[in-house]
Amino acid sequence: MAAQKSSFLDKVLGRIGRLDKEGLQTVVQRLARERAFLETLFNTIEDGVLVLDEEGRIVYLNQAVTRLLGLQPQSAEGMHIERFLPELDWAKLSKSDRDGTNRVVRHEFEVSYPRQRFLNLYVAPVDGEAIGSSGLALIIHDATEARQKTYEAIESERVQALTRLAASVAHEIGNPLNALHIHLQLMERELKKLRSSSEVVTPVREGVRRKGRVPAPETVPDESLERLDKYLAVAKGEITRLDYIITQFLQALRPTPPKLTPANLNDVVRETMDLLRPEIENRGIALQEKLMRQLPAAPIDAAQIKQVLVNLIKNAIQAMTRGGVLNLQTDASADGVYLIVSDTGGGIPEEQINRIFEPFYTTKKKGTGLGLMIVQRIVREHNGRIELESRVGQGTTFRIWLPRQERLTRLLENPQPSPAD
Repeated sequence: MAAQKSSFLDKVLGRIGRLDKEGLQTVVQRLARERAFLETLFNTIEDGVLVLDEEGRIVYLNQAVTRLLGLQPQSAEGMHIERFLPELDWAKLSKSDRDGTNRVVRHEFEVSYPRQRFLNLYVAPVDGEAIGSSGLALIIHDATEARQKTYEAIESERVQALTRLAASVAHEIGNPLNALHIHLQLMERELKKLRSSSEVVTPVREGVRRKGRVPAPETVPDESLERLDKYLAVAKGEITRLDYIITQFLQALRPTPPKLTPANLNDVVRETMDLLRPEIENRGIALQEKLMRQLPAAPIDAAQIKQVLVNLIKNAIQAMTRGGVLNLQTDASADGVYLIVSDTGGGIPEEQINRIFEPFYTTKKKGTGLGLMIVQRIVREHNGRIELESRVGQGTTFRIWLPRQERLTRLLENPQPSPAD
């Protein structure tokens, strides 16, 4: 079915040979008004519109293309599309256009200029099913927000599935874990008794007769006692690690809403460092603190932000195997406060950065893959944001922004009915 033509153009084309000078001038003015109307319409819509000639050169682009791809009309018009969209298979599209294939081709691609975006591209021939090439029309749709919502929906479903798994597994693991911990403590007490009995030997009094043979006092060799100590230490360490994994698991999947109260971020940093300083010094890591003086208070849950800081610092410590520098910094802007944690470790490869906040994804041999997921969840529930910058061989920086004021829910006023109603 052929596309319906404009009634104005039908009338004009039907009597184009009978028009005089004034009639042609009227037609041109009418066409100019329609062109201006279409220009305004195309520049109003949010999707980008590109029109290419039969050679693939740009003959028209609307303002949305400038916003989405950074193209400027004065420099882009007349240039080949492959210069700006190298992902586009122009040879294949041009052939389909010449063959009269009235088919819309869809592409998905990612751009990093003028900013990171995911775009959907729809390509269709200008002249429909007509054989021969008259050019192509390209419609560019910004799918960044939709893609983010899809990702969040998938992440939410994944967390819900993990929560159901945690409810059924955590209890079953916790009970035997507690029993193991208790029995290890009992074994440790018995080991102390063996050590004390091997050191003190009570002699048999002379003149006391007993039936049978008097056994000689038995002692446990010191080497055996030392080995038992090591075995117990390893077992207790593994029990502690399992307990930590379960705790992380439950904290990640059964979050508690933050209790926001005005607090100073510097106090949270100092309390956290009192806890972790011995471990940092033991690893030979240099600590550099740059806490902003007179840092304004912000509504935070101090305990949860402390948990964020502990996770980030532990990650930084583990990333620096031989010495290194750990930097802690606080700062403020007009609308929020900043917490910055950076290290001089090995960094995160570019292909892993997009997955670093996924549950159970870890680059460490003994990691749970839940620490950064917990960090991201806490920051989101504080209405904050987290930025990550990492370079392989140079280190990683986490930059957390938290708002200085709570976001209040604004209720719409109920309009009062007019007397006429």
